Amino acid sequence: MDLILPSFFARDTVNVARDLLGKIISYNGVSGRIVETEAYKRDPASHAYTKTERSRIMFETYGYVYVYLIYGMYHCLNFTTERDDAGAVLIRAVEPLKGIEEMKRRRGCESMKNLCSGPGKLCLALAIGKEHNSQKIGKDIKVYNDNYIVSSVAAGPRIGITEGKELLWRFYVAGNKFVSKGK
Repeated sequence: MDLILPSFFARDTVNVARDLLGKIISYNGVSGRIVETEAYKRDPASHAYTKTERSRIMFETYGYVYVYLIYGMYHCLNFTTERDDAGAVLIRAVEPLKGIEEMKRRRGCESMKNLCSGPGKLCLALAIGKEHNSQKIGKDIKVYNDNYIVSSVAAGPRIGITEGKELLWRFYVAGNKFVSKGK
């Protein structure tokens, strides 16, 4: 497996979101294959729509981990993108690969299908939290290419947003049972 370098993330956010499908996220002995992502640029649904202290990382870095809290209880894992603009890719779902018993314990969940099928679920299963925010990818959280071929990529509107629904920037491995359920 080849470690993905930060330069991979210096490109257009939408392309990075699509190209991350099939890659492996690994952290502290557990890992999963990315099966669902969402791209966020400077559109109204993005934290980068307005530059704030929280969204600054989307403007100033690429190849960094961006973790934030939603609903006051769930962390979301993103990777910053775009060398010359603002962007990030939300990792929505992974297919569990290694450390599955530890993931089940952390989540209190026995269902493989439900273990990492959503951004909050995967952060709990992989033990990713705010302490990882602003770290360079590869420091703790690593992304690998094992040359897995994604057979079919589907695209659709992002989940849980009220603006920017016309942008088909949610990408997922068609037919994969670990993809989150769209609202």
